[in-house]
Amino acid sequence: MNGSLIERVSGTALVLPGDDIDTDRIMPARFLKAITFEGLEAHVFADDRKEAALRGQTHAFDDPSRRQARVLVTGRNFGCGSSREHAPQALRRWGIHAVIGPSFAEIFFGNSVMIGLPCLTLSDADQVWLRDAVAKDAGAVVDVDLNAMTVTAAGRSVPASIPASARQALTSGAWDGTGLLLENYDVVRAAAAKLPYISGF
Repeated sequence: MNGSLIERVSGTALVLPGDDIDTDRIMPARFLKAITFEGLEAHVFADDRKEAALRGQTHAFDDPSRRQARVLVTGRNFGCGSSREHAPQALRRWGIHAVIGPSFAEIFFGNSVMIGLPCLTLSDADQVWLRDAVAKDAGAVVDVDLNAMTVTAAGRSVPASIPASARQALTSGAWDGTGLLLENYDVVRAAAAKLPYISGF
């Protein structure tokens, strides 16, 4: 993902109903013991999925028809609760490349932008339309265009919103701090050589 410009996300989607879905549900605390983010995707909504199975229901993240989904359609205040960055990391590693909802918790939103996961909002009416369109058709392709600032699905295009600073970071590649450092490593090395605690002088 280093240096990637994120201008468009296109793919099928899944709907996760409900408001105030917190990061403890997205990524339960017992899975935070690992020292890397690798493998977290296997535990996305682990408790919710288990509870749904016990009720004889299929959680959205266990629906085989949605396994290739790239867009997540959510409820209000998604990602609230603790500030754990593991939540957006797990979603991104599962395969989600964009999240669309009425609103997002501030820290979750910031953590998402830092890994190149755009979180966009729609008007209430357009959010209901998108949720319904996606829910009834597992094959419906949702196209998120960060240049045009639109979301398109089922033959309809609606305006989307994201803070200008986040949009600029995503579409310019500035979201990827590590990638920017590596692309300009000679400059980094030259600057480091002037620091006494690195150069030894």
